[in-house]
Parts: sequence; structure tokens; C-alpha cells
Amino acid sequence: MNLKLVILGAGESGIGSAILAKSKGWDVLVSDSGIIPEERVSELNSLSIPYEMQGHSKLVFENVAMVIKSPGIPDDIPLIKKFEDCDIPVISEIEFASRYSKGKLIGISGSNGKTTTSLLLYHILKNSGYDVALVGNIGYSFARALAERDYDYYVIELSSFQLDRMYDAVLHIAILLNITPDHLDRYKYSIGNYSRSKFRLTRNQTAGDYFIYCKDDHLTQEYMSCKVGEAKCIPFSICEKLNYGASLKGQYLNINLTQKNFKMTIDELAIIGKHNVYNSMAAGIAAKLIDVRNENLRDCLSDFQNDPHRLEEVSVIQDVTFINDSKATNVNSVWFALESVPGRVIWLVGGVDKGNDYSELFDLVQKKVKTIICIGEDNEKLLAEFKNFVSEIYCENDMDKAVKLAKSVASENDTVLLSPACASFDCYSNYEERGDEFKKAVNNLDGNV
Repeated sequence: MNLKLVILGAGESGIGSAILAKSKGWDVLVSDSGIIPEERVSELNSLSIPYEMQGHSKLVFENVAMVIKSPGIPDDIPLIKKFEDCDIPVISEIEFASRYSKGKLIGISGSNGKTTTSLLLYHILKNSGYDVALVGNIGYSFARALAERDYDYYVIELSSFQLDRMYDAVLHIAILLNITPDHLDRYKYSIGNYSRSKFRLTRNQTAGDYFIYCKDDHLTQEYMSCKVGEAKCIPFSICEKLNYGASLKGQYLNINLTQKNFKMTIDELAIIGKHNVYNSMAAGIAAKLIDVRNENLRDCLSDFQNDPHRLEEVSVIQDVTFINDSKATNVNSVWFALESVPGRVIWLVGGVDKGNDYSELFDLVQKKVKTIICIGEDNEKLLAEFKNFVSEIYCENDMDKAVKLAKSVASENDTVLLSPACASFDCYSNYEERGDEFKKAVNNLDGNV
């Protein structure tokens, strides 16, 4: 009997892995502890790929050569420990797909900004004529793309969970945007463990590869000793002028690499805020390393449109701006949002707290926020943290009512900002659903004005 590949989890990475594995001649079993959605069942059936759901049977341990684990499955559960005790490799979908691709891999990670930077770099490369795919944590699996065909370049958004099960994959360009406390429950509440996970980006890199990093990020600087590869290090900064890398000079963004220089004003950038200057710098460095022409890079940095749910302007109603930042599920993301948006802010915040330390927001909240509306089921921590900084704090779990309340307390030139700092699964299945509900409520409001 042939040894088989077991895939744990029937999400996008699991289904993509199954499709690629089937095309490469593997015997495959997809096993999910929950209910597999009907559309994914149909896809598996159409390819004659065996699967099981609502639990893992003994089949997952029979004649197993390798296991591909969904990033969302914790590493320390008994099922994973049992595979490891039997010396059965447990890898990520990214690791599996990399073994079948000849394309150059560009990996982008960071606690914040990785989706925007991935979308931006893909936009630059695609519109500059490169053969490129956008894959990873952004929603379309590397394995699925590769099963269709191999691309010259892959822009891969990488979460720490995906990085943890990558072993032999080599990133030609690795981008680390920042490190701030996030998902610490998966890392034994250790920022060191989490930081080392992020630096797995550089694992296996050689002297012909590149590591792009933020010189202004203190945790990145602190844990630079975790870097294990031999890549050329290229920094970016908005705080100091760099002779090599990307930095600001007045209102100009400068990229200075060996015979690959670029310059444009930050006012020309399509996306606003200091954090998006960082994102533009990182994407711009990578683009120049791939020899994107300056005119193409300038055009793409100027006309880029960001992903929904990330500082997405929904509407302006009677001079009040409504912004959907539902993807901001940690404190640092909220800091960037508050720093970026104009006017006084009515801040919609709350959800499932992941052990947040809100202290870094206190000064900014005191300066910019006039009203807080808590939208989670358990708001006691938020009320306790911010009662001394904002005089108006309300609790309203219904999004439609929360938006109506926000409009009622808003004045001309205020901004209503949904930037939750928390996960969504107390009230919603994901941040997209939460953001969509906010947009629906705003649009309903617009229609009633």
C-alpha cells in the first residue's frame, strides 16, 4: 500500500494542498474536525479526493508519510504531538508547495501591514508585466495557484502560524514590516517566541537573497540576532536618512540601492498614513530588486487601491467620514488607524480581547477620540482602560444601532472609525463579516439622511 499524505483542515490551504498533491501523484486524505462547507465537499468529490469531517478517524495514522497542517490548528494539541512522536513530518501548505515550484518566492510578514504590502507589491509587479501570483495568508493558497501552473514570482503573505511549519522553503526576498505583541497565546505569552517565529522568514536564505526590514521597529532591531540566513539586509526608515535602503528626505521617499535609485513625494502615494509610507518603502525596495522601472513603480504607488476592511472609506454623510478598519484586530493596527484619520474620532472598538495592552493608545486616544462606542459582548476591560481619557463611552452590540449612535454624536468634519483592536468571533464569523455589517449600516444611514 502506498504511503499517503494527510491534510488536516479543509480550508483554502488544505483544499489547495489536496489539489496539488493529487496532481503530483500522492494518495491523499483530507481530515477536518468540523463540518466541511458544501462547496469544498463538491470540489473534493469532483477530484475523487477522500475526506472525512467532524472528527479525525484512525485513518489519519495509517500508512502516513507526511502531514500538512492548517495554520489555524495549534501546534501543541495531542493529535500533532502524536504525529511528531512517530517521526511523521508535519509541515505547512507553503512548505509543501515550495518543493514543487521553480519560481522566486517573496515572503511578507509583520504584525501589521502585511496584507497591504502584499497587495501593493503584487499590483506593482503585475502592472509592470511580470508573471506573478498573489498567495498565502491573503486568501488564495500557494498550492492551488501552483497546481494550475508555476509562476515566475510569488508574492506570499505569511502569518507567523505559516512560518512555524516552514523548514526548507527559501525566500528570495523576505520582508519583515514590524513586530508587535499579537497571538501571544500561541507562543506561551512570550514576545521572544513570537519574534523568533517572524524571523523564520530568513531561514535558508543565501548571499544571493534579500532581507528587507524596518530599522525604526525596536523589536525587530532587538531580535535581529534571530536572523539565521545569509541574505543581504536592506533597511527602511522614516526616522533617519539612509545611504542604503529607503528613507525620507523632507517630503520625498528615497530608495537608494546600488545603481537602483528611486524618488517620489509622499503626497503622491495612493495610501495615507505613516504606516503606509513604511509599506510603500518595503514594496518599493522589493520592486527595485526585481528591476521594476521607475516610471512603472511611481505609477503603481500612485494608483493603488487597498484591500477592503483596511482603512476603507465607506461614505461621507453630512461632512462626517465613515471608515471601515475591521481588519485592525490588534492594538498596533488601531494606533496606525487613529494616527492616520482626520478630525475628531468616534471610535467603534471591541470584540474578543486577545490579552491587549491598550496603554500605547492612551495619548493618541486622549488627543483625537471624542467618543468611544464599545461593540463587543464583554466591554468591562475597555471601559476600565479608557474611562479616564474619554468622557463619552457607550456600549452597543448591534452594529446598526452603534452606527446610528455614532452619527448622532458626530459633528462636522468628525470621523467615525470602526477599528476594533479585537477578534470578531464573539458576534461575527470573521472580520470581513463585521466590516460588511458596518458598511451595510452606514449605507442604510446614508439612505435615511
